[in-house]
Amino acid sequence: MLLTVLIAVALLGAAAFLRAELRDSGAAQQGTPDARPSRATSTPAPPPSPPPVRTAPSPTRTTIEVPERGSGTFVTARSGGETVGEGSRPLRYVVEVEAGLDVSPSDAAEEIAGILAAPRGWTHDPDNAFRLVGAGAPHDLSIKIATPATADALCWEGIGQDTGGEYNCEVPEGVVVNLRRWVEGSPTFDGPIHDYRALIINHEMGHFLGHSHMTCGGEGRLAPVMMQQIKGLNGCMANAWPYDEEGDLVTGPAA
Repeated sequence: MLLTVLIAVALLGAAAFLRAELRDSGAAQQGTPDARPSRATSTPAPPPSPPPVRTAPSPTRTTIEVPERGSGTFVTARSGGETVGEGSRPLRYVVEVEAGLDVSPSDAAEEIAGILAAPRGWTHDPDNAFRLVGAGAPHDLSIKIATPATADALCWEGIGQDTGGEYNCEVPEGVVVNLRRWVEGSPTFDGPIHDYRALIINHEMGHFLGHSHMTCGGEGRLAPVMMQQIKGLNGCMANAWPYDEEGDLVTGPAA
């Protein structure tokens, strides 16, 4: 009987202890926040993509073909221009391009007119003046752009000069420009092709105005425009203009 009572008491105590543990555990769970709460979080929207950048296409460099020989006939630029310079008798000139070349006569005429009108060009001398005239107009000289073979033929016929497929010349009727020089420039001239074209026009027009060949005037000086710079600079610096930036004529010893 006593043993039965003791077992019953032990069972009741164990049950009470278990209920207390469960109560304390529930209270602890209610009072302690979850370290990683399970709440829904919104994912931020990605930033809008920037609009595509539109870039202009890179300009392509035009390559002008230089055939050794052409048709031997010429197309004259049709448009004329205003007189440039102060001379009392402007030299009237036409610009002609051998037929079939990838050179526009009107574009060439515009470029040459700009060269002859430049402040450091021959119009710096107040005795000089030039006027571009169009096809069919009376003129004093022509500026022809021709293939090497045609240029050779014209230079030989005009002044008996062998230009060897490489050089330009001045003839009684005007100026002959070798297409190779117009397109490729010269290995002795480090600068834009337009500047070398200015040297061509200023040199040959200088002959037409009565100027003779010169050579380098001294180490490190500007080469005279009347120097045959394509044949070597002899210590001078390449130069496309008759006058320097101070307005002085660039000269050197006679060649």
